[in-house]
Amino acid sequence: MNNRQPITLCLVSALLGGLLATSWQSDRLDAAVSSDEAVNIRVYKYESPGVVNITSTTYVQDFFDVYPQKGTGSGSIIDPRGLVLTNYHVVRNSEDLQATLADKSTHPAKVVGVDPEDDLAVIRIVDPPSQLHVIQLASSSNLLVGQKVLAIGNPFGLERTLTTGVISGLGRPLKTDAGTTVENVIQTDAAINPGNSGGPLLNSEGRMVGVNAAIYSPSGGSVGIGFAIPVNIVKHVLPDLINRGRVARPWLGIGSTPLTPRLAHNLGLPVNQGVIVTRLYAGGPAAKAGLRAADQVVVKEGRWTLPADIIVNINGKPIADSNDMSSVLMNIDPNAVVTVQVVRGGSIVPVRVQLQPRPAESTQ
Repeated sequence: MNNRQPITLCLVSALLGGLLATSWQSDRLDAAVSSDEAVNIRVYKYESPGVVNITSTTYVQDFFDVYPQKGTGSGSIIDPRGLVLTNYHVVRNSEDLQATLADKSTHPAKVVGVDPEDDLAVIRIVDPPSQLHVIQLASSSNLLVGQKVLAIGNPFGLERTLTTGVISGLGRPLKTDAGTTVENVIQTDAAINPGNSGGPLLNSEGRMVGVNAAIYSPSGGSVGIGFAIPVNIVKHVLPDLINRGRVARPWLGIGSTPLTPRLAHNLGLPVNQGVIVTRLYAGGPAAKAGLRAADQVVVKEGRWTLPADIIVNINGKPIADSNDMSSVLMNIDPNAVVTVQVVRGGSIVPVRVQLQPRPAESTQ
């Protein structure tokens, strides 16, 4: 008995020691994933099923033949009926769309609406499964530089890849393929590569704050400068994309060019910036309101005159160039009546203009 007691005590001691060590290692592991890693794991686990891999096919004709050209991108399920939010450039000119879900099933899809100016589009999965995970939209109005963000997408065809980072900057301008500029874009260092376009940029709660759209890269790969369309822009245009197929934007019906400080000085104007009306579209809002247009300066008896109105303010918002004008009009109802302040004959004159929805082929 005396010989067995130490052995028993040693076994008990070893067993307790092992349990304590295992418990300590478990505590270390829990501590390791209880903060930043836990957020990454949770967001990916719950939100990646809402990310779609989009394959688009366009048909290109060369000198000899017509051949298919495939492109890939990402999208976010935003409605249980199978509506998917993505970038316009992901589906542009596509003649065949396929959406691959998290369960590896592939479904045909159709374009519902496109917004080239904001590089956004909505597609619909044909005959979607009954259970789809919807990614919820947050707000982009209260974002902060340094805030954690996560991107989920399909870079280089690698499905549902997670990258993480922070918001590196806010209020960035981003020029789209349509030649327009999207204002207040989110800059992030979360790695974004070809194939990520259209996928969600998420906050720590797994809610979408932006749509990944572009990178700055001399080499074509990620260098830590990516851009996402703010979700507040998405919320603004989404009803039109779903219900109309395009965004109804207000239209002034003018052609324009910016006023330079030098020209303003030579003309003796009371302002040094604004938008010169160079063209009036027949039957357009500006023409009906009596605005004046001219595309050149007239020199008479040594004096410079410009027989055109110069727009300097719309509804109390100063206008320095066409981007200002587009930004102001974007937040106004397409059928609203606005007060446009113009410089005419050396004086600032208010003109009331009844806007109308912009035709598809026009810009202002």
